[in-house]
Amino acid sequence: MTGDYELIIFDWDGTLADSAGDFVGALQQAIQDTGLPERSPAQLRELIGLGITDIMNRLWPELDSGRVRQRLAGYRARYGWPRGQARLFDSVPATLARLDAAGYVLAVATGKSRRGLDRAMAQTECRAWFRITRCADESAPKPAPNLIDDILLRTATEPHRALMVGDTEYDMVMARQAGVDRVAVGSGVHDAARLERAGAMGVIAGVGALPAWLGLASSPGDDDTS
Repeated sequence: MTGDYELIIFDWDGTLADSAGDFVGALQQAIQDTGLPERSPAQLRELIGLGITDIMNRLWPELDSGRVRQRLAGYRARYGWPRGQARLFDSVPATLARLDAAGYVLAVATGKSRRGLDRAMAQTECRAWFRITRCADESAPKPAPNLIDDILLRTATEPHRALMVGDTEYDMVMARQAGVDRVAVGSGVHDAARLERAGAMGVIAGVGALPAWLGLASSPGDDDTS
């Protein structure tokens, strides 16, 4: 293995998967169909990466969160949740393969539900690269450190030997609270200045630039923005 880390933990949406548009579209459709107060695409993009309870509390602080959850759950049970085909950023498969070959243990810590992540991983055929995955409905969601703490415990990894890679301030705060180093990617929803304020130790264009950031020998595609 090259570098000081044993374990690399990835966020999913906006970091590995190009899914912001699908998230916003699905949530807007659900809001319209359930009669909830409408919110702008910018307001919805801002909350990508958080757990569903935090999203609802921030979108509709004036409403009872339990009733909002009940309304959305009823909608989902009756009509299903609008969703598209999960898509990895172009450079992600080759990068994951390269990191795996270099000896890193790979993991995912995501605000998605277990059901949603399993479906996305099946669609993108990437499950085999990851030793462990943790989802928002299995632990306290971001920005609490619990998702990372669970992964560290289950992989027997010391915090200083782990690295978090994410696209939002919630990823950076989560990693900082867990005592884990963190690097941000610019492929998601939060800009570089915001990511740095949240504690990012570096901001790279996308996951394709991670091997070079880690000090691995350069190869074609290391400067990819996706």
